[in-house]
Amino acid sequence: MPTDNEIRKALERVIDPELRRSIVELGMVRAIDISDGGAVHVTVSLTTAGCPIRNHFTEAVAREAGSVPGVTAVDVAFDVLSDAEKASLQKTLGRGTLPAGALAQVSNVLCIGSGKGGVGKSTVTANLAAALAATGRRVGVLDADVWGYSIPRMLGVHGRPRVSADRKILPLDAVGDVKAISIEHFLEGRDQAITWRGPMLHKAIRQFLEDVEWGQLDYLLIDLPPGTGDVTMTLAQLLPHSKFVIVTTPQDAAQKVARRAAETAMRYDIELLGVIENMYGDIFGEGGGQHLADELDIPLLGKIPLTEALRRASDAGRPIVIDDPDAPASQAFFHASRGIIAATPQDIRVLAEPVGAGISGTPLPMAP
Repeated sequence: MPTDNEIRKALERVIDPELRRSIVELGMVRAIDISDGGAVHVTVSLTTAGCPIRNHFTEAVAREAGSVPGVTAVDVAFDVLSDAEKASLQKTLGRGTLPAGALAQVSNVLCIGSGKGGVGKSTVTANLAAALAATGRRVGVLDADVWGYSIPRMLGVHGRPRVSADRKILPLDAVGDVKAISIEHFLEGRDQAITWRGPMLHKAIRQFLEDVEWGQLDYLLIDLPPGTGDVTMTLAQLLPHSKFVIVTTPQDAAQKVARRAAETAMRYDIELLGVIENMYGDIFGEGGGQHLADELDIPLLGKIPLTEALRRASDAGRPIVIDDPDAPASQAFFHASRGIIAATPQDIRVLAEPVGAGISGTPLPMAP
């Protein structure tokens, strides 16, 4: 006969994809009942009754408990943590709030940053997203550059998002089967100026992460604004397991600023995934990206040539990897995407319950 300890040990393999801890460690296994015939009944305590990935979670618990010798069947039931238990969990995790769970089905979160404006970071983000999607990956793009948003233009996606029955914001479908969300999607018109201060910026980014129904994604790419301030700190608090892709041009000035951005990411324990050298060619030279990668001891993921075709495609809202996949710039983006795929997990081991419900943060206008 299987024992309670054996079942509990197996359930340690059920990992919350956002907190990266097992449901046993988090105190989410309420009860384990074992019958004489080897049938096991597991009760899992969740922080909310509603769960968009409940079936997946049921399968994960059943799979791990069912792997114990002597188990003939597994039944999974759910209840809800009390307010006191939620407060205790928050204290255990050392955070003021629990994650909203909107990213529970996202395998990899990649922050695309440079620390410096004008290096083509948004162009890189849009084309990397399209390149990853072209390989069959499910991809989303979050435009976190609230003041200098460019993703709607780069991906040719405009309009207002809708709201699901669960009061979640639905991202818009961009070209190349990429999902996207940007502050532009909540403004009265395109290219409207934003004059928000830091606290408003923090709330908007938080809402984009917690209240957007991203669904199942292999990659969520976050296009960061220049600098190393509010947004980086917000993401470090909300996404401690994200990874950082550094974009730089070959010139020394861009490298120095990109290095500062990398050091900021490391200060918040955000893993550095690699460097992309953008705009290499006659004007800016080349080799700066490799130099930065060597300094940081991380891979050079790709070198993107400075071409008029790439610029035209970006302005037209059609990533060049879609319009001309054989172009040198497209091949460079595909090469970088293969490096990203090789360096990141390709599945979610076990799915967990999203926490919290309803839209929080800064109210944003949405279509009905």
